[in-house]
Amino acid sequence: MSEMRPIQNLALIGFMGTGKSAVGRLVAQLLHFTYLDTDQVIESRAHKTIREIFEQEGEPVFRNWEQLIVGELTQRTETVISTGGGLPIHQPNMDSLKKHSLVVCLWATAETIYERVCAHDHRPLLQDTDPSSRIRELLAVREPFYRQADVLINTERRSIREVAVQVIHQFHMAQAAQ
Repeated sequence: MSEMRPIQNLALIGFMGTGKSAVGRLVAQLLHFTYLDTDQVIESRAHKTIREIFEQEGEPVFRNWEQLIVGELTQRTETVISTGGGLPIHQPNMDSLKKHSLVVCLWATAETIYERVCAHDHRPLLQDTDPSSRIRELLAVREPFYRQADVLINTERRSIREVAVQVIHQFHMAQAAQ
């Protein structure tokens, strides 16, 4: 983290299956913060699942929803924000998150991600004949955006609690540096 800015929230970014939701819920509980999952907010407002939005309206409509939600987050404090995996690829989303949050990227290898999500049929971007290759392809595209996070934390072979403790430690260090 190079520039000084108010750190009022914690934003978790990263690919699906890296632990954003599970870690985010635990971090919010331990910090006594509100937990907010951008995908859940979109589903609630659109009255459709993410998969239905992708199938019926397409990915650009979903990405517009993300941008709308991220813009509203600037008004939040003491919130742990779990984002959709593709949210940071739209640079204004990342820029907006960095105005008020410590942005933490949770990371895992393509193989680990595949093991964690292969049984999930609700992942629209993995509805592919070769989901493992699709994960590697998407990771390669998204990696430069994920690397813009303030902190990268590898979630390989680590428990949710271990990752959550590391996230909280990084958050406290960022706040102390303000």
